[in-house]
Amino acid sequence: MQATARLTKRGLEMLREQLFRDPSTSTFAVLDGARIEKLASALETHGAEAQCLLAGKLAPSVARTAPYLVRLERDASFTTWLLERGWAKSFGIFVRAPLELDVLRRHLKRFLVVAGPDGQRLFFRFYDPRVLRLYLPTLNAEEMAQVFGPVRAYAMESADGRELLAFTPDGVPPRELHLALPE
Repeated sequence: MQATARLTKRGLEMLREQLFRDPSTSTFAVLDGARIEKLASALETHGAEAQCLLAGKLAPSVARTAPYLVRLERDASFTTWLLERGWAKSFGIFVRAPLELDVLRRHLKRFLVVAGPDGQRLFFRFYDPRVLRLYLPTLNAEEMAQVFGPVRAYAMESADGRELLAFTPDGVPPRELHLALPE
C-alpha cells in the first residue's frame, strides 16, 4: 500500500473494529493541522467534537496548522472521512482512553513542549505517526507512566500503511501490536 493508496472496504471495517473494540474507552484522534488542508472546516462540516491542543487565542495561521484532539464515533461521518482520506498520509494518531475530551486534552498538552539536550524548549510533534511509532518503543518505565497515564492505547498507521500499529502499557517498552490490513 503506497502513501496515497486508499483503504479497501474490508480494511476500513477492520480499522473500525480495532479502534472501537473496547466499550470501556473512548476513541480519539490527535490530528495535525499542518498536514490536513482545511481541517477546521472538515471538523465543522461533520459536526465533530474537537479542541485545539494549543491554548489561548491563536493567530489564524497558527490555528490552521495546530494539532487538534477529536472525539471519534464509530459510524460518524467525520470518522469515515478521516479514515478514507487520511490513512497512510500521516494525518495524526489515535488514542483510546476512558476519559472525557477536555481531561485527555490536559494530559496530552503536557507533551507539546519538551526540554532539548541543552535545556532549550522544543516543540514535540508526538501526534505525527512517523514520530510516535519510533518514540514509544524507547520508553522506560518512568517515561511510560508519564506518556500513557490514563491512556490505554496509542495507535497509528505503519510506515508503509499496510498495518495498524497499537502500543499499550503492558510492559516496558510498551507492547506493540500489528494488525495487517487487506490491500
